[in-house]
Amino acid sequence: MSESIFTPGVEVVTARGRGNVVDVRATPTGKFVFGVEDADGEVTYFTEKGVRLAQS
Repeated sequence: MSESIFTPGVEVVTARGRGNVVDVRATPTGKFVFGVEDADGEVTYFTEKGVRLAQS
């Protein structure tokens, strides 16, 4: 189970840079994917392993 909570509005860091979670969806296999919007407005989906909470 996850130790981090990724909810819409949370700022995260991905391999593509910083962004905000805008969508959370479950896959048919039972895993969650997180839609992260970057500064350009592009939304990319990542698994829990692909995102981490941004440090303030």
